[in-house]
Amino acid sequence: MKPYHNIPIQDCGEPLVTIPLEKFVRESPHPYEKLGANYNGKSPYYLRQGIVAALLTAQTYLQEEYPQWKIQIFDAYRPVEVQQFMVDYTFDLVLEKQGLNLEKLSDQQKQNIWEQVYQIWAIPSENPATPPPHSTGAAVDITLVDQTGKAINMGGEIDELSERSQPNYYANSKNETEYTYHRRREILNKIMIKAGFSRHPGEWWHFSLGDQMWAWQTKQEIAFYGKVA
Repeated sequence: MKPYHNIPIQDCGEPLVTIPLEKFVRESPHPYEKLGANYNGKSPYYLRQGIVAALLTAQTYLQEEYPQWKIQIFDAYRPVEVQQFMVDYTFDLVLEKQGLNLEKLSDQQKQNIWEQVYQIWAIPSENPATPPPHSTGAAVDITLVDQTGKAINMGGEIDELSERSQPNYYANSKNETEYTYHRRREILNKIMIKAGFSRHPGEWWHFSLGDQMWAWQTKQEIAFYGKVA
């Protein structure tokens, strides 16, 4: 259980809608589809209607200061099945990187790996009271691209299992390049907060609005986006 799971959900019933991809930048094919995640023939680029509107507002704020920059959408609505796929994929990736054999792991070693995995991945819960944020259609993983269409270096990759994923990892760096990463993350955070989103406390790229995490961070009594059926 995460602390935000104590927030009750009263879903507003707003539909998932297609993100107007011509307004943004995206990876193609989708990063998780490339890994083998199955979206059952549907586009992964869906969000709740209000979230799409807020994301467009955020991009307007961005372009007021950086006219030719755009938001790049990495991931949006994520079915629980895809959440499970990515959790399992990341577990296997950690095993591979550490040169470990699953059959030879102790229970404590397995637990340590799961703790690493769940640093950035929500539990793929089917319980309507504790949905993964992305399975509500109210969370989005994003970064920025510059006037050339090139992704801006944020000092870490999306979904990276490292301390660099912490939003303020570079905040106190005396190194000019590293502090530039912090400034860029703050540009992203500023436009998203202004549009009504809140940033994941442990991921510089994850923003949500209206889900349990957002309600917990903004001290709301209820969340109005729950798991999409």
